[in-house]
Amino acid sequence: MLRTIDEVMSTPVRTISPDTSLREAAEVMRDSDVGDVVVTQDNRIMGILTDRDIVVRCVAEGGDPAQHTAEEVCSSELATVPPQSDIRDAVHVMRTSAVRRLPVVDGDRVVGVVSMGDLARAVDEDSALADVSAADPNR
Repeated sequence: MLRTIDEVMSTPVRTISPDTSLREAAEVMRDSDVGDVVVTQDNRIMGILTDRDIVVRCVAEGGDPAQHTAEEVCSSELATVPPQSDIRDAVHVMRTSAVRRLPVVDGDRVVGVVSMGDLARAVDEDSALADVSAADPNR
């Protein structure tokens, strides 16, 4: 039986405001052992910011993460899925949108994030991606 996204998504969602500095966002990611945060304003999702966004769109360009904000580098054109979606739907959205993480939204409210690793574990717990995703983060 196919599982639904609300069974495999990661919660709680780490959120930041658009004016949060990239340095502060990176600290939230570090302290929460996550690779992304959702950018929200007035409880509405505005974007998703990943550790890779900070590196590629700020640091690699010579920017100072303390001087740039989440709003400046987050991905704002979002693909999302509702919590009732089945795993196949999420895989399809990831493929067609070429993304590794999907915010899970219930109406306007973000309730979780589902990653490729979450889906890999749900589909095949013995896959290499599932093993890597389940491993403790590097310190």
